[in-house]
Amino acid sequence: MKPLKAYNIQFAGLKLGKHVYDYKINQKFFEYFKFDEFNDVNVNLKINLEKKTTLLELYFTGEGFINVNCDVSNEPYDQKISLNFSLVVKFGSEYNSDNDSILIIPHGSYEINIAQYIYELIVLSVPQKRIHPGVEDGSLNSDILRKLEELGLKRDLNSEKTSKNIDPRWNSLKKLLTDKQ
Repeated sequence: MKPLKAYNIQFAGLKLGKHVYDYKINQKFFEYFKFDEFNDVNVNLKINLEKKTTLLELYFTGEGFINVNCDVSNEPYDQKISLNFSLVVKFGSEYNSDNDSILIIPHGSYEINIAQYIYELIVLSVPQKRIHPGVEDGSLNSDILRKLEELGLKRDLNSEKTSKNIDPRWNSLKKLLTDKQ
């Protein structure tokens, strides 16, 4: 746990009120979790901790980029991300993290480790489908995209040829889908 010791927040000696923690998350952080889908990570994270008499409130905010490979062209690009999350830490008889936004820790605890929350926040902030901005606006020059366009054109020509050879009974069934009135 030594690499993640920097993400321990000791709240026992803190005064009531607001406290701020700044973290710079990079690729080494994800190496600890053995997560290798990112090429590079540069996220600035700010945690506002508000200590109250019976609970702690943590507000995670952050911005940065993650270098990932495009799902279409496999070209690496920087995906911008922004994070917003709030966590309430309460005290109870035993540890319970079943709820996403409420953490219950045993009475007498003096610190919490937020590394797992940071990890999940960053991983979940990346879109499921990662598309290079150059693919969307057509400015990316890639051998893979050229090959996909070439194969896609042939596929369209083949589909026209096969549509001429379709049994005419299917055409009458297709009318049922289009003639809904």
